Amino acid sequence: MQKTYAGSCHCGRVRFEADLDLTQPSFRCNCSICRRTRFWPAVARPEQFRLLAGEGELTEYLFNKRRNQHFFCRHCGVRAFGVGNDTPIGKMIGVNIGCLEGVSEEELAKIPIVRIDGMNDRMEAPAFFAHL
Repeated sequence: MQKTYAGSCHCGRVRFEADLDLTQPSFRCNCSICRRTRFWPAVARPEQFRLLAGEGELTEYLFNKRRNQHFFCRHCGVRAFGVGNDTPIGKMIGVNIGCLEGVSEEELAKIPIVRIDGMNDRMEAPAFFAHL
């Protein structure tokens, strides 16, 4: 069931709202950026995401094929969301589940996870994924 969640970076300068269904799959990826930042996104369409504060506090990072935008708070370093511009579903916002407010540990434990082999640019689970 879709619900509106509030979220923020650690220092609170970047704040957003997102309409998410946390019964739908979330993603864990082993690509170099997701592995290092432990990014755990839920997917929102662009119209389901609203940046409420902190646009000027964000730093954008592009790498490799430069197709996805990785945004970090320039103060606390937290990656609250990113923009996928070239994905199987078109443009989407990856909302960092760890940045959502009011989600209990029990709810987090029930969110389905799809593992992605981003290291090898494949949309299937890598051979080893328990750490993701």
